[in-house]
Amino acid sequence: MNRLVVVSNRVPDPTAAAQAGGLAVALESLMQRRGGLWFGWNGKIAEPASSVGVTQANGIEFATLDLTPEEHERYYNGFSNAALWPVLHTLPDLLHTDRRNAEIYFATNARMADALVPLLRPNDLVWVHDYHLMPLPALLRARGVHAPIGFFLHVPFPAPDVFSILPDARRLLRDLLAADLIGFQTPNDRDNFAATAAKLLGAARMGEGSLVYGGNRVRLGVFPVEIEPRAFAALALENDAAPATERLRRSLAGQRLLLGADRLDPTKGLMQRLAAYRGLLALRPELRGAMTMLQIAAASRQDVATYRDLRAQLERQAGAINGEFGEADWSPLRVITRAVPRGVMAGYMRLARVGLVTPLRDGMNLVAKEFVAAQDPQDPGVLVLSRYAGAARQLNGALLVNPHDPEEMAQAISMALDMSQDERQDRWQTMWRAIEGTSALAWGRGFVAALINAHRARLEENVANDPVALLAAVAEPITAPASRH
Repeated sequence: MNRLVVVSNRVPDPTAAAQAGGLAVALESLMQRRGGLWFGWNGKIAEPASSVGVTQANGIEFATLDLTPEEHERYYNGFSNAALWPVLHTLPDLLHTDRRNAEIYFATNARMADALVPLLRPNDLVWVHDYHLMPLPALLRARGVHAPIGFFLHVPFPAPDVFSILPDARRLLRDLLAADLIGFQTPNDRDNFAATAAKLLGAARMGEGSLVYGGNRVRLGVFPVEIEPRAFAALALENDAAPATERLRRSLAGQRLLLGADRLDPTKGLMQRLAAYRGLLALRPELRGAMTMLQIAAASRQDVATYRDLRAQLERQAGAINGEFGEADWSPLRVITRAVPRGVMAGYMRLARVGLVTPLRDGMNLVAKEFVAAQDPQDPGVLVLSRYAGAARQLNGALLVNPHDPEEMAQAISMALDMSQDERQDRWQTMWRAIEGTSALAWGRGFVAALINAHRARLEENVANDPVALLAAVAEPITAPASRH
């Protein structure tokens, strides 16, 4: 079986306790089965950066490197998170461009490629993850890597006119098209990418599943990221009577809980969500004292000014809502800006009457799927979900809303609070059926199988066009997995 090499911006700490159901667990499971190497940044900043360090745990090699202070500031904060992230999420107003940031982004990717190539073996499968590493497929090809290379984009991909505002848009596309397979969360993301490559590079689309550029065919696929639904349901049930959940239940004193759980990020629609809640409090005074909203917004990327500003805005708006509508014995809104343990969060989800997942745009949003899995089938909560989250394609039992319209969201929350138990059960059953047969491991296996097929097809096409390429095909045997399940 071909060894699986996973490349990501951050590498999980192999000594940390595993979070059941996470994508990291699924990828580690795949690598354990095939033999595996996980390569990327170790989270440390050093000047000068140390050489690659390799450790082993559970049959997997973890190869990591430091970032220099300039790389962290410009590759990670400056270009990845202040340029690519907002553009990919169709928030161009938040774009910050800087030529030096772009130069360091490409240079850091080149340094990662230089460090990775000596670790590769002839029959490896290379799976690159996310927007931090878009140049890596071309950089690896330029260094003589002929192995299968797959790329998966965890975030959305925007329309051509939005992506084209990036100064390096064409270069990013060209570099990415050196992969055998490019995976997306939804058909819309795939189609946006294909349209962008056609418009900016003149790539030719060959049906839904491939592009031809520079004489090579690149496969495009849709691979919605999944959770382990039964495992998360068991985790929620286990934590239903846990001390943290019991404390929250007692503090509610019979009030219904509205729950939001997000990273503190401009794409999550937090300010619009609070505006919707404020509108609901004004629209229905009888709900005051009968419900409480808990918004968990774990702070992230606080080195980026946009994220620091958002935290200040969130805290001001929360204070304003509590000041306007609160009573001596009731606060309508509680905000936590630190991470909450996974088990505790599962217990909170099971307790909630309404789950609020309203990003302005999101590649998938696994919180929505976790909320569904966490519910008590006999007395489930209602999911209010942005129609611009990738999860909306699967979870059509949710109340789908426009996250830019606080009034529409307020009406949906009001409907959720009034919904009968029978309707809540019907909606939950619809969503549970959509996710109960899925798993993160099957998602990973499906991508790997598609990568093997894409690389084999490319070899066959090269052989058909150039018999000399037969030597390369013989030198690169591919072993397909026994099963995707």
